[in-house]
Amino acid sequence: MSKIIIGSRGSELALWQAKHIKKELKKIHKNLDVEIKIIKTKGDKILNKALSKIGDKSLFTKELEDALLKNKIDIAVHSLKDLETSLPKDLKLAVVTKRHPVEDVIIAKKKNTTISSLPYNAVIATGSLRRKSQLLHLRPDINVVDLRGNVPTRISKFLNSNWDAIILARAGVERLNLKKYISSYIKTYEIVPAVGQGALGIEINKYNKEAEALIKPLHNEKTFIEVSAEREFLKTIGGGCQVPVGALAEIKSNGLYLSGVISSLDGTVTYSKNIRGRKEDYLKLGKTLAQDLLKAGGKKILNEIYNK
Repeated sequence: MSKIIIGSRGSELALWQAKHIKKELKKIHKNLDVEIKIIKTKGDKILNKALSKIGDKSLFTKELEDALLKNKIDIAVHSLKDLETSLPKDLKLAVVTKRHPVEDVIIAKKKNTTISSLPYNAVIATGSLRRKSQLLHLRPDINVVDLRGNVPTRISKFLNSNWDAIILARAGVERLNLKKYISSYIKTYEIVPAVGQGALGIEINKYNKEAEALIKPLHNEKTFIEVSAEREFLKTIGGGCQVPVGALAEIKSNGLYLSGVISSLDGTVTYSKNIRGRKEDYLKLGKTLAQDLLKAGGKKILNEIYNK
């Protein structure tokens, strides 16, 4: 195989991700021709509605997956938090790259602004139900407004607004060299990150063995185990990427630590738990944590959200 076609969304962050994978592939395979093909997804086209209101099944991935199934592209590069936990039967998640730091960040007009130092009744913008619910749990006085668009667009909207702050993922902000706008880093125990946050996933047609062999050196097993535990947690819960659910797995010297949270939309009720086990049991740990939180009351929260 002398040429590989990467499918990517057209946002600046998605193109950064695709170009990053292209650069890494060229380092390994000097003579490989790598082309990036931009594909628009439903999530890119509908920008005037909250994500939670347009349905979240494959919102940022379906068109890329269709192109893989039709062999119009060889690989699709995703921000892993956008990728569904159940893939079409002829596709597979072949590679997970080394993870960027996973925290969410506060972008405010004043440096060192934290959740606790935000003024009373502050206005915060975010497009994420996960962030909104956990933020309201910590600060019920805060007013949360919806924010859509790519990372630079969100920052631009904020700078031209009277909002007190916005919350974004650290990975996206830093990858686009926009670190100067970060006011503070939110601790992962304050707001638990999205499943797969900070990691890139490369999806392929499982019959395309040549493409799989070319991309395999980019795989990071530690990150794969961590995000797989998180994805199993989300899969067991039965939620997509637009439910107020977060999870974070970390491999340490004495095992795999996994934390998870399910919150009501208004943040008044939150169920969270941390567990530890052998890293080899990563799928079992993800499933166990999800079942524990569902039994504790998470199932009732999610049923109320789905029935709205």
